[in-house]
Amino acid sequence: MNKKQKSIVEQTFMYLIIILVSIIIFYPLVWTVGMSLNQGNSLYSSSLIPKNFSFEHYKWLFSEQSDYLIWYKNSMIVSISVAFGSVVLTSLVAYAFSRYKFVGRKNGLYVFLLLQMFPVMMAMVALYIFLNMIGLLDTLTGLIFVYLGGQIPFNAWLVKGYFDTVPRELDEAARIDGAGHLRVFWSVMLPLSKPILAVVALFNFMMPLFDFLLPSIVLSSQENYTLAVGLYNFINDQFANNFTRFAAGSILIAVPVAAIYLYLQRYLISGLTAGGTKG
Repeated sequence: MNKKQKSIVEQTFMYLIIILVSIIIFYPLVWTVGMSLNQGNSLYSSSLIPKNFSFEHYKWLFSEQSDYLIWYKNSMIVSISVAFGSVVLTSLVAYAFSRYKFVGRKNGLYVFLLLQMFPVMMAMVALYIFLNMIGLLDTLTGLIFVYLGGQIPFNAWLVKGYFDTVPRELDEAARIDGAGHLRVFWSVMLPLSKPILAVVALFNFMMPLFDFLLPSIVLSSQENYTLAVGLYNFINDQFANNFTRFAAGSILIAVPVAAIYLYLQRYLISGLTAGGTKG
């Protein structure tokens, strides 16, 4: 086999892998879209390509009979709060570990690394008891605090790695001009760190929106449900298996995520590569 033939075989193999992965990714999505446009509620009577297209399930989600808009609002409140809070807290923590030397700095980084090794399931009982003690059980505020605290270790490592790539000479030049610590952080570090902060914002916006386990433990009132918990009730009840409505509600969840992803797309690749390979 000559070089040209070998190249053709390699390209063919690559395209086959891409096609296979695309099928695996897009087939469930196409099925979900098709199911949401099918009439009726049954999963078994749904087809990939609906015979009679209908938007009745989407209309029902926005009707007075459904709490979907309440769940959507709750999810947006939690996701936006967690995304904004994570960017603020993580950037401050990462800046301190990246730029300053203090007692316990090295051990603190090791603790962050150690905390990432334990699954979230191990802390569920402790989180439930803690939220109950401080009166934040079954509240969106308590859920936001848990998300914010749980994401600091991973995000701090990621953002610190990016901050380490910013030349310290810029800090020194700003201090010579009379800038203080907060001014250097706000005017020098943050503008240069938009890519990694965009990554943190996107990941922390998506996680509460799609998470089911933690909200199902923390939240018990139907008016406080997030989308994942609320939609689960569509298919959980033995006498109300509304899979088509569940599919319609799931499709609408992707709208804000897709919009934010497209808006932050230019920052994502550079932010992930720089923050993940340095530090």
